[in-house]
Amino acid sequence: MRTYRELLRTPEFTPFFSTVSLQVAATTVSGLALSTQVYAATGSPLLSALSMFGPSLAQVVGAATLMSAADRLPPRAAMAAAALVVCAGTAALAIPGLSLAAVFAIIAGLGLVGSVSGGVRYGLLNEILPAEGHLLGRSLINMSVGVMQICGFAAGGLLVSVLSPGGTLLVAAVLNLAAAGVAVFGLAERAPRASGRPSVAATWRANVRLLSSPPHLRLYLALWVPNGLIVGCESLFVPLAPAHAGTYFALAAAGMLAGDVLVGRFVPAPWRDRLAHPLLLLLAVPYLIFVLEPPTPVALAAVTVSAVGYASSLVLQQRLVELTPAELSGHALGLHSSGMLALQGVAAALAGTLAQLTSPQVAMGVMAAASVLVTLALVGKAQEPVRTGGL
Repeated sequence: MRTYRELLRTPEFTPFFSTVSLQVAATTVSGLALSTQVYAATGSPLLSALSMFGPSLAQVVGAATLMSAADRLPPRAAMAAAALVVCAGTAALAIPGLSLAAVFAIIAGLGLVGSVSGGVRYGLLNEILPAEGHLLGRSLINMSVGVMQICGFAAGGLLVSVLSPGGTLLVAAVLNLAAAGVAVFGLAERAPRASGRPSVAATWRANVRLLSSPPHLRLYLALWVPNGLIVGCESLFVPLAPAHAGTYFALAAAGMLAGDVLVGRFVPAPWRDRLAHPLLLLLAVPYLIFVLEPPTPVALAAVTVSAVGYASSLVLQQRLVELTPAELSGHALGLHSSGMLALQGVAAALAGTLAQLTSPQVAMGVMAAASVLVTLALVGKAQEPVRTGGL
């Protein structure tokens, strides 16, 4: 499987792709609306960043307690149910006069749901596509994420100005409802990938099995930490430039899209493994310029170039799939997704705190420098031989 056309002809991939795309669009629109709403109400860069990336913090709780459900639930029903819960939660965030405590309680609940749905989603992708099509499939999905984020941030900025943040949140709720419908009517019913009931004990056993494997642990750290720190930079776009935040987010999504197309479709397979860490460095280095408070065109160019580096995740995810037994595939990918989002939430909180103590520009430079140092520290370890079947 070498072309996107072949990919889209694969049974069930198109409805799966459509479901994910609708959910990304909903998350993008709702995140911008909620961040704008919270910043307008509080004037706090920290609370603004947390409102946009706060669900990510709850992912670590879900990964530690609920992730065994990712392989033990029927995938179609689980994907549809998760979309409906997010629909209801997003609609609740639009209630006028909702207290900040209630807002962040809902955000935490949505994060818990997201921790399981990510594992269900990408475990199902492994069932829909043959092994040789996985990287191409993830590439197309990442491209869709880029397109949906470009459109979502552009449309979100327009909707916020026309409908208000609350009205925009209701639009996001409708998008989640549509995603649930596509999952129900477009995907086939499948049995769970693993037997047994989901439980905290089962989750812990699988987590220990994965994280006690040195090759898996190195991959998880490379997938979670460097790009999480850069998402912390992105969480400051609203306080950095409230009137242009949508443009910053859209250009970051465009850069990510370009990187996924290049790496997923055009870079020969023998070269891909060598690109993982250079791409992580590309992700961080352009943000160092923010400490100089560059003019807006230069800042926008830096954000666009940086986001090409997100394509490193394609290479690292492919290694993760190759290392992991089939019965743990959903759990392993869900742990990756939850850990990545949790680190993004932590980074957003850290970046927001630094911005309040200094400025958004200084905070961005510090986060980028930390990302560079972490990547350099991981390079030596990642060059050690990785053996399939390490579990």
